[in-house]
Amino acid sequence: MKPNSLATGFVLFASMLAHPASAQSLAREKTSSQAATKQLRAFLTKDWTYWMREYPEQATIFGYPGQNRRWTDFSPPAIERRNRSLQTSLEGLEAVPRNALPAGEQLNYDLYRKLLESAVEGLRFHDDAFPLASVFPNNLYIPITQVQGALQDVPNTFTAMPAAKASDYEDILVRLNRLPAFLDSVMALMKDGAAHGWTPPKITMRDVPKQAESQIVSDPLTSPLLAAFRAYPATFTAAQKQDFTRRAAEVYMQQVAPAFQRLADYLTETYIPACREKISISEIPGGADYYKYLVRWQTTTSLTAPEIHQIGLDQVKRIRAEMDEVILQTGFHGSFAEFVKFLNTDPRFRFSSKEELLMHYRDAAKRADPETALLIGRLPRLPYGIRAVPDAVAPSQTSAYYYQGAPEAGRPGYVYVNTYKLESRPSWDVEDTLLHEGVPGHHLQISLAQEMEGVPEFRKQVGYTAYVEGWGLYSESLGSEMGFYTDPYSKFGYLSAQMWRAVRLVVDTGMHSMEWSRDQALQYFEENTGQPEQNSIAEIDRYIVWPAQALGYMIGRLKIQELRRSAEQELGSRFEIRAFHDAVLDQGALPLDMLESQVHAWIAAQKEKRPSAE
Repeated sequence: MKPNSLATGFVLFASMLAHPASAQSLAREKTSSQAATKQLRAFLTKDWTYWMREYPEQATIFGYPGQNRRWTDFSPPAIERRNRSLQTSLEGLEAVPRNALPAGEQLNYDLYRKLLESAVEGLRFHDDAFPLASVFPNNLYIPITQVQGALQDVPNTFTAMPAAKASDYEDILVRLNRLPAFLDSVMALMKDGAAHGWTPPKITMRDVPKQAESQIVSDPLTSPLLAAFRAYPATFTAAQKQDFTRRAAEVYMQQVAPAFQRLADYLTETYIPACREKISISEIPGGADYYKYLVRWQTTTSLTAPEIHQIGLDQVKRIRAEMDEVILQTGFHGSFAEFVKFLNTDPRFRFSSKEELLMHYRDAAKRADPETALLIGRLPRLPYGIRAVPDAVAPSQTSAYYYQGAPEAGRPGYVYVNTYKLESRPSWDVEDTLLHEGVPGHHLQISLAQEMEGVPEFRKQVGYTAYVEGWGLYSESLGSEMGFYTDPYSKFGYLSAQMWRAVRLVVDTGMHSMEWSRDQALQYFEENTGQPEQNSIAEIDRYIVWPAQALGYMIGRLKIQELRRSAEQELGSRFEIRAFHDAVLDQGALPLDMLESQVHAWIAAQKEKRPSAE
């Protein structure tokens, strides 16, 4: 205890002696607060345990133990059970006396209540019940798209499973055995959705049968699902390896491969022919209201689609002016379109092999790591690596994405880089992408949240798009402060990425609330971003099947930038960038209004501190 604190303690003690009634009141308040906190934490632990059991794939991703043999039950009784349980969860939370909780626990309460209420509202639109699944495209009527769903989740789940001891391999084998029934239940959801008029647009599903067929191989050990059976721990005996390999190959050939063939056949022969022609989510029953709900959830604001559309137009205009300035710096003579064509065709910006592309990202990562320490006070312990996007899904995936690790399971995070169509992966796009997906972007932010201590488990795992992706996009802007973007082409790549996210505000709202066509959106994207054609197609199709998700990036970044400007102005010379970033990061992911309250509270606290002696 510091001397000032000790003196304060004597004053309080003396006051309690002089005013025993007040002391009794304070004691009652403390007891009440402790009881309410205990009640809240017990509820949150129990509720988290329930949802982890209901969603075993998510438990595996989070590193929650004991669920690695199971798949989510998508039978109608199970779905109805979860829907009822969601309401029960909300009632259980409301039984906790919020006003008796201390400030930190009130934040836990408010965050969980917001998650539950949003999930309850989503049930109107056939969303799945799990509160944390709301950050993913988890609509039960559209369980498969080209970018997210069962075809991506199944390989990801096996990749995330532990493979260190014999019991881990038994878990994998049991899950493999149960996979065909899981895929059949997903097809049942698709049939139900189609019967009610809920399907993805036909144009976006063109490569999905290939994704299913790519899981069917003649040699089981070449399947991504059986990767663990190609590299055993050193402690395994030859007999163990032989036994596990034989069993895995048998279940794959006899059950798993036929299940994927059934899915591929259903997609090709029945489902895709029945998919809708129009791209807007407003074309499905209740779709217009669904889009409004998704806009609120993905941005954590009350902004309307027209307001977001105008923000996008304003940002496009601003960024375009900066891009034109960079073009002048290169000495290029020609139009914007000609410069973009030059960037996307000149050999100097191309990689000769997939390995060279991956090494370029790894080099950028090694340069970013030490510079991050100059901008962030608290750094995560969890490491990360660079991997190629799996071939099975690469044609429909974006240029890169982050796949979170799990500290409890000892699994590092990974930045996945798309090496498909190598000619569409220019070198000038690497630095900003790495900063966004790796550090100081997603890996740093998500890992710090996972490593928080003294908070309920959901706080470590929840992800609000506007916060998570807003931080990722803001991280790209830190590149200049970290020694990146030193040549004008990389600077243009950074601005192109910023334009990419601004254009999203325009085309997403355009397609889903203003009757824009896919071709109209593609043309606008290509004319303004400078991104290669492959990226343009993959991105527009992603916005079509994942309505509103793309809105969170720029909306979140603008809020973080606004908060930084506010802190700089109010604190002046006392502003410290590492402390500001810690204030943004140290509570984990938050809705933007709660983030704003947290940062303004931090600014006020900094003002109250005595300036250090000169």
